[in-house]
Amino acid sequence: MRWRVRCALGVCLIGFAEGTCAHAWDLVRGGIHAYAFAPAALQVFFVALVVLDPLVVVLVARARPAGITLAGAVMAADVTANWIADWPLLRDDPGWLWRPVGLLPITLFGLFVLATMQPLRRALTTTRQPATPPRAPAAHP
Repeated sequence: MRWRVRCALGVCLIGFAEGTCAHAWDLVRGGIHAYAFAPAALQVFFVALVVLDPLVVVLVARARPAGITLAGAVMAADVTANWIADWPLLRDDPGWLWRPVGLLPITLFGLFVLATMQPLRRALTTTRQPATPPRAPAAHP
């Protein structure tokens, strides 16, 4: 596997491991209502990330193409959910976007995951393809 692919996978692993810890910590501190600031559907999604994020970590660590697909889906949903939940804060104070923890890093990481999704899937798919045995030459009568 090429070093660029390994680096991109490493960034994904670090990001999703951090997400796992952040969501688990939120639940430890705030319980099931840790995300009460968000609409009910988003609260359920944010809690579900405690399962989805580590699942992505396991699949990406095993270099499974499905892990990259799941990573893209999770980040697309996560970025969208965070923008919806944080929009009132951002509308009232646009400088809030530039906080080092919150919407900006989630958005940047989401863009990274989505931008690298197809190249990573392609790299992992070609890496995992079984070698085809050589064909025997055709017999001529």
